[in-house]
Amino acid sequence: MTQSNANPPGRNWLSPLIHLSNNWLSLSGVITVTTATVFWLFLLPTTLRGGTENPYVGILAFLALPLPFFVGLLLIPLGMWLKRRREGYPGVYPPDFPALTWSNPELRKLAYFVGATTLVNIVVASQLTYGAVNYMDSVNFCGQTCHSVMQPEFTAYQNSPHSKVECVKCHIGPGASWFVRSKLSGVGQVVAVTFDTYPRPIPTPVRNLRPARETCEACHWPQKYGEDRVRVIPKFADDEHNTQTKTVLLMKIGGGNGGVGIHGTHLGPGVTIRYAHSDEGRQNIPWVEYDGPGGKRTYATKDAKTEGLPVREMDCMDCHNRPTHTYELPERGIDRVMNAGQISPALPFAKKQAVEILKANYASREEAAQRIPETFARYYEKHYPDIWSQHRGEVTAAGQAVLQVWNRNVFPDMKVTWGAYPNNLGHTDFSGCFRCHDGSHSTKDGRSITQDCNACHSLLAMDEASPKVLSDLGVVEAKH
Repeated sequence: MTQSNANPPGRNWLSPLIHLSNNWLSLSGVITVTTATVFWLFLLPTTLRGGTENPYVGILAFLALPLPFFVGLLLIPLGMWLKRRREGYPGVYPPDFPALTWSNPELRKLAYFVGATTLVNIVVASQLTYGAVNYMDSVNFCGQTCHSVMQPEFTAYQNSPHSKVECVKCHIGPGASWFVRSKLSGVGQVVAVTFDTYPRPIPTPVRNLRPARETCEACHWPQKYGEDRVRVIPKFADDEHNTQTKTVLLMKIGGGNGGVGIHGTHLGPGVTIRYAHSDEGRQNIPWVEYDGPGGKRTYATKDAKTEGLPVREMDCMDCHNRPTHTYELPERGIDRVMNAGQISPALPFAKKQAVEILKANYASREEAAQRIPETFARYYEKHYPDIWSQHRGEVTAAGQAVLQVWNRNVFPDMKVTWGAYPNNLGHTDFSGCFRCHDGSHSTKDGRSITQDCNACHSLLAMDEASPKVLSDLGVVEAKH
């Protein structure tokens, strides 16, 4: 009796497959398929729930794993076919095969191999899947994977009020619909980065950004009443003494529950505002439609041509367009670090010199790191030798603070320089509120969008050295 006859009926066809599968190519396919399958099983509970808590689970479950799985499936028969071909030519392909019992060495070899690889994959997958998903959900992955492209936004993010909020919470949010959209958009971005075809600087606002009502309003919502708030704006003059003054505003934040103020007027219950913009940055707004208490009204600039212009419904992002990725102008940046004590106001003309140095052109971050502190120190060494000799450490620290302001706002590789990204919150550095509240938007019967300063804030002090209102409120000023 031949060995092949020892197989129970129906198993004879398996013996050649066991024999042929014992080759390095088919075994590589087995490893690949086993690995992908184990990873998929670990992700299965999450994907069945929809993966709403972590949008990047879909990258592994639906994009990364299917490819190696199907490649492995192809490698197994390909290796078997090549082995059959190699053995067939010299006539070494066996006419008979051992029975499929544990005494069969080829069967034992394959079983041990599959068992060992499965065990290893379970251990690896349990650790790697968890780590990979968490890493792809991290700020470092979003901000540093494409370092040169994301460096400006990542730097601004680290210095923002939202620096503890993960990028995906705002840029993707929960749910499958926006996850798919973001991934499709991401494919184009990956191609652009790969072939170095992405624009510099990255244009804003972001196209097809998820509505703020589904992201921002998870924490901030118009129906939440926002009481009036005092805002103190410090400013240092360009004179020798860096004279400090303060402007104090009472901001009428308002809310959506009938409260007067900014939020109630623009996003309160029953209020819908739409506008047309003539530029990609939404800085030129010739037409505004208000629908709310008091009726529906349309405002337009003189000779406005709105035909064919995109129309957008206003939400949080139209004013808070840089809620996290905020950049400063030179004067604002120096005022901030001087107010924080990083540049001593006792250094003569510190504000004036710092701003002039910041506005100079530097071809790279390396050049700026060398020239900015050096130029700042040289000024005092030349014009104030006594201060240089007695307070050299203070001057050196101030020069580094000036460099810090530059590093936070200027990125030559991405062509991001001062004012590259307008901030619509306010109206002092950019048009902001005055895009609509400029007095030139009127209805057909002559009514205009208000330009009354007191509608949004009350001016409690204007460029005063020691505003009395702060003393009355018990605000203690820090001494640097």
